[in-house]
Amino acid sequence: MKVEKNNVIALIYSLRIPDTDGETDVVEVVTEEDPMYFIQGISGLPEGFETQIEGLSAGDTFEFVVAPEEGYGEFDEEAIVELPKAVFQMEDVDQEELLQIGNIIPMTNEDGERMHGQVVEIKDDLVVMNFNHPLAGKEMHFSGQILSVRPATPEEISHGHVHGAGGVHHH
Repeated sequence: MKVEKNNVIALIYSLRIPDTDGETDVVEVVTEEDPMYFIQGISGLPEGFETQIEGLSAGDTFEFVVAPEEGYGEFDEEAIVELPKAVFQMEDVDQEELLQIGNIIPMTNEDGERMHGQVVEIKDDLVVMNFNHPLAGKEMHFSGQILSVRPATPEEISHGHVHGAGGVHHH
């Protein structure tokens, strides 16, 4: 069976990102002890990743590069915003602990969409947040292997995620 839309894929991989010296640094490794499971075509993974593994079968190895425009997009300067510190005042939350440079904070925009921002600078009354994906503007170098491919169940497709081994367990 081949990797195609609405099939459950289990795979392992190593992700490398080029550094400023032109070398590539390993930033993520997914191993056989805890493989990644997803439904091809509805996973939310970058389109460039899914396109590259389309048509592969269990046991096949892969090695490819996903350009920023097929991954998490180019780095967007407009996604760096200043927010008033008052936005971060919540009950039962220590604002000083929350507002540390480097912290990733889940937030909701005015349209109700969830997003994550990283604290990049703290000013007197403002917090500078970066809402770019951490891999925005990065060329992603993947190498790995397809472990298994099976058809997704109708329930998995309607829920948008894998159930059972390696997936979500509903109770």
